[in-house]
Amino acid sequence: MRIDSDATIIGGGPAGLSAATWLARHRRSAVVVDSGEYRNRWVRASHGYLGSDPGSPDELRTAAHRDLARYGSVRIIGDRALSAAANGDTFTVQLQQAGPLTSRRLVLATGVADQFPSVAGFFDHYGRSVFHCPSCDGYETRDRPVVVVGWSADVTGFAAGLLEWASSVTVVTDGRRFEGDSEHRRHLGDLGVAVLTDEVVELCGEPGTLEAVRLRDGGLLACAFAFFSIAHRPRKQLARDLGCEVVAEGCIIVDDEGRTSVPGVYAAGDVTPGIQYVQAAAAGGALAGTACALSLRDEALGGGTGRHDRPGRP
Repeated sequence: MRIDSDATIIGGGPAGLSAATWLARHRRSAVVVDSGEYRNRWVRASHGYLGSDPGSPDELRTAAHRDLARYGSVRIIGDRALSAAANGDTFTVQLQQAGPLTSRRLVLATGVADQFPSVAGFFDHYGRSVFHCPSCDGYETRDRPVVVVGWSADVTGFAAGLLEWASSVTVVTDGRRFEGDSEHRRHLGDLGVAVLTDEVVELCGEPGTLEAVRLRDGGLLACAFAFFSIAHRPRKQLARDLGCEVVAEGCIIVDDEGRTSVPGVYAAGDVTPGIQYVQAAAAGGALAGTACALSLRDEALGGGTGRHDRPGRP
């Protein structure tokens, strides 16, 4: 059987590119399959990344591609992975355009897909004055009024947390019934957070400069920023194809070095449990890429899993 590379990496975001970097540094070949469906592809600036705060996600990826090019052992393919299967000690990934890819290891850095509100003007503002992550973008809302679109009980903590920065927070359920109980309502009320069951029909203002949310029955609700908390779904289909264990929420279970429950398969980034920061994704990719590379080394040397010899350990 033809082996295309030591490792196939599914996902061209920070986790996948970081995994590719560390595989390359261990002189391993890798193919990165990049569908271009980055979670942050609408975002103008990401925050909190050491040495690049704020930084452009596009510029970060461009820099990573430039850095990877100097190794010569990594290919980046713009394509979509349709399925994955284990064939003995190798893995085959079927691509939409390029056909099958075969490798000795597989790294899943497939990320998550957010559910967006169906609101006029949403993508004029998303990534500039409308966000999904308070930790990532809450600082930019400091001392300004904020609207949160969502209706689950989890919106209670989401909205309350934004008060660390925002001058005021109003929850709008977009016409749905608020799923929180009386205790959730009481808590929000004590914090001065109103819950409106009106439907959001438009985001108003010039692109990137939100001025108000237009409600179907309540007119204009002035705000400078909006957040949404609806749902996000891990892209886990390939993991399920392979039989990897996932948690109830759908994230792929990994150990502290990115190994999944299937030998030879690793995962990193937002598709794994934990905090969903760009820097955390890059760190997870570094761990998974290194562990993947060392497993190949140890296999070649006849040393089993090689868990006895990890970077930074005595």
